[in-house]
This record gives sequence, C-alpha cells and structure tokens, in this order.
Amino acid sequence: MAIEQEKCDPAAMTVLVTGATAGFGEATARRFHAAGSRVIITGRRKERLDSLAKSMGGERVHPVQLDVRDRAAVFDMVDNLPPAFADVDVLVNNAGLALGLEAAPEANLDDWETMVDTNCKGLMYCSRALMPGMCRRDRGHIVNLGSVAGTYPYPGGNCYGATKAFVQQFSLNLRADLLGYNVRVTDIEPGLAHTEFSLVRFKGDENAAEKPYEGLQPLRAEDVAETVFWATTLPRHVNINRMEVMPVMQAFNPFKFHRSG
Repeated sequence: MAIEQEKCDPAAMTVLVTGATAGFGEATARRFHAAGSRVIITGRRKERLDSLAKSMGGERVHPVQLDVRDRAAVFDMVDNLPPAFADVDVLVNNAGLALGLEAAPEANLDDWETMVDTNCKGLMYCSRALMPGMCRRDRGHIVNLGSVAGTYPYPGGNCYGATKAFVQQFSLNLRADLLGYNVRVTDIEPGLAHTEFSLVRFKGDENAAEKPYEGLQPLRAEDVAETVFWATTLPRHVNINRMEVMPVMQAFNPFKFHRSG
C-alpha cells in the first residue's frame, strides 16, 4: 500500500533568512516570498533591509536588524518574533563572509576572528535559538550555507575554508542529534558565485573582486536560492544532507608540488 506523502507547501512555511540584504540571502528571501511563504529577513544594514522589505511588500515579510555575532541579540529576536512569524519552519543560515586572500603567515588575525565569529558562532547561535521550538513542534528545517572551500583547499583560503569545514561537520552532527524528530538539516555548498562575496573579501577593491569571474559563467545568487528552495520543499521524509553546487566551468585542482633544487 502506498503511503501518502506529506508535501511541504511553501505557502504554509515561515522562513528566517540571515544575511538577507544581498547575494544568496536576498535571492532566497525573494524566492520563498514569491512562493507565498512568510519571511523573516535579517541583516546588519538597516537601509538595505528596509528597502528589501519594502520591495517585497505585504504582511508576509518581517525585517529585523541583526548581527548574528551578537548571541544575546539572536536569542532576543527569536523570543520576540510577532505571533504570525513565531513558529519558524525553515532557518536559512546564510550570513557569512570571507576576508582577504593572503597566505596564512601574512593573514590578518582580525579577519580570521571576524570569519570565525560570523561563519561559525553566528550560525551556532541561530541554530541553537530555533532548534528547541522546531523539536517541540516536531517539524523544521535548518539550511546551512557552506562552501566547496570546506572540502577543497586553495591558497589563501586558510581560515575561510576551515570555517566552512566546520559548517559541514556541524550540519552532519546536528542530523545525528536530531534523529527521532521531524527536523531536517541540509548543508548547501556553492562553488564560484557572482555576488558581493568577492567585493567583501577584497574590501571594496572592485578590480580584484571581478578577476575570479573573468571568462566564465559563475553561479548566480538565484541558482543557489533555487537549490535551497528545492531542498526545503521536498516531501518531509526526504533529507538532503549535503549538496555541492558548482558552475560547469569550475572543477577540482590537481595536487601541487614544490620541487627543491
């Protein structure tokens, strides 16, 4: 006898997206909102946040100015969501960044700490704040935005790649701890994508930021948003653990050697 599958209707979902003021976060927020979801959008830049909320429009969007590195602010936000947005079904941990491309001996320690505080701690705070409610309601989905850099190292990727390796392992460990609950966890790992990511990494240097994209078609923010949307709208018994998403013209480097003499 066929078992009826419980479909995941995006129009019945409340979705919280961190780092929603640009790139993957903005595209993801727009994708869910267009499908009828109630969307909580967070970000540090208030003007951009307000502009995004206005452009999305209606009563199904709730903007919250938030720095995910602030643990108290994260828990305060979750505790004070309006009733219509309080039961979060999908958390998209998108807030994150890379800073610099220097080799480790020359890297800026402040940049390393900022990446750890945002990419690791911020993701932990948001996940921990929302998981108890998901478990209590016995439904939910945590989507963590990782990176192929967490699996495949490259020169200058040092701390950034390590933070994304954390995201990958943390996601898998959440799956282990949430076994028995109808709470899903997915790690989406994009490759080269054309967003503000590179501009942030090179601290506003537009020429340096554009070089990685020259001569090829990178992923778009909308491509990654569609991947997130697909994973979260599958039938509830299906969990996508990890997914690598790369442009066709990106692949893996061969091993490098340095020969003396």
